[in-house]
Amino acid sequence: MTHFIDRRLNPKGKSLGNRQRFIRRAKTQIKEAVQKSLKDRTVTDFESGQKISIPKKGTEEPRFVHGSQGGERDRVYPGNKEFVPGDEIKKPPQGAAGQGKEASENGEGEDSFQFTLTQEEILDLFFEDLELPNLVKTSLKEIKRMKYKRAGLSTVGTPNNINLVRTMRNSFGRRIALNRPDSRAYNAVKDELFELEKKADPTPEDIARKKELIAQLEAFDVKRKRVPYIDPIDVRYNTYEPTPVETSQAVMFCLMDVSGSMGEREKDLAKRFYILLHLFLKRRYEKVDVVFIRHTHEAQEVDEQTFFYSRQSGGTIVSTALEEMLDIAKERYSADTWNIYVAQASDGYTQSGDAQHCVELLNSTIMPMSQYYAYIEILDEREMAVFADEESGAELWRAYRKVHHDWPNFAMTRISKPQDIYPVFRQLFVKKSENEVAALARGIT
Repeated sequence: MTHFIDRRLNPKGKSLGNRQRFIRRAKTQIKEAVQKSLKDRTVTDFESGQKISIPKKGTEEPRFVHGSQGGERDRVYPGNKEFVPGDEIKKPPQGAAGQGKEASENGEGEDSFQFTLTQEEILDLFFEDLELPNLVKTSLKEIKRMKYKRAGLSTVGTPNNINLVRTMRNSFGRRIALNRPDSRAYNAVKDELFELEKKADPTPEDIARKKELIAQLEAFDVKRKRVPYIDPIDVRYNTYEPTPVETSQAVMFCLMDVSGSMGEREKDLAKRFYILLHLFLKRRYEKVDVVFIRHTHEAQEVDEQTFFYSRQSGGTIVSTALEEMLDIAKERYSADTWNIYVAQASDGYTQSGDAQHCVELLNSTIMPMSQYYAYIEILDEREMAVFADEESGAELWRAYRKVHHDWPNFAMTRISKPQDIYPVFRQLFVKKSENEVAALARGIT
């Protein structure tokens, strides 16, 4: 059966429609390939396009074929010189060398199909089933701005705003109503008059007909002048009105312990989580500011390069980072106009008694003003085995468990290797059912 594929190119040489249909058809395989590649790549790689491979079987075009059951099939393929219908092909001898096909990773085909996903396509696959967990809190903090939107048609305006379709429609209706001679009738009379004038010896009938045609043309001219092709009353202009548009903005506070116990491995894991969170917020908000606060026994706001790569020694007092965050929020990011998100990374250790001070700051000030607070505790694999029970852990973890119980917009989890980051991220931001959303709203309000 013949089947057709639309391969016409869109502008800039890209067949966007076909590409989107292919991604929808092979969405499951593509999503698995993207998530699998996360294990071998840094999250920063996903800010640009990326090549992925999927089994070739998933790229087949849908088509109708004959059923495999029933019927008789006798055929000889082109190029055959040895067999006739009815012959049976013997299996090759054991151990005989042959031109076999290489197996794919999952055993479904001989090779894989490789293509490149854009940044937008990768992020769509990453975040399609995720959401900001507590948008039911009250409402998004919003700032009003004005944007011009279409507001119908008008009889006055500037030439660049003329609506040609509506103008020509009005002109056509007016010309029909006023019986304006159309061009075909006018040209037909002129052609007939021209043919009569070419005659060298016109008959009396021809002369009479010429006078009739000339009078008819004069009447047409008078009528066409009285009823112009386009009249000012036909012209319509697109109008635009300033309309308030709700725009949202968010600030993301990144807090990280940079004391001696936090090595390069821990910082790298924290960075990957921060980047995922930043990409996620960028897709939900028009404007996202990022504030980096690092701390040992004292905290300070720094740039990204210093935050991740500068070495610093000292003890650990986590509450200094929370106090610094509150000072910055009070000075630059009012909770009335900004959605505040906090992501904290630590190894769980702090000065004795400081964990309780952190809990007091969270309960009294930080949690009421925050949309979401995510605490990531970075351990090594041996510690993950020791602290398998969520109730056990270092002093900071045990203290934060109380906050997690009291505040629905507080989340906490542990990671020990890069492969844990994306599953943990999905766990924190997975979409909730309607019942869970309603319960969350009741808990916050």
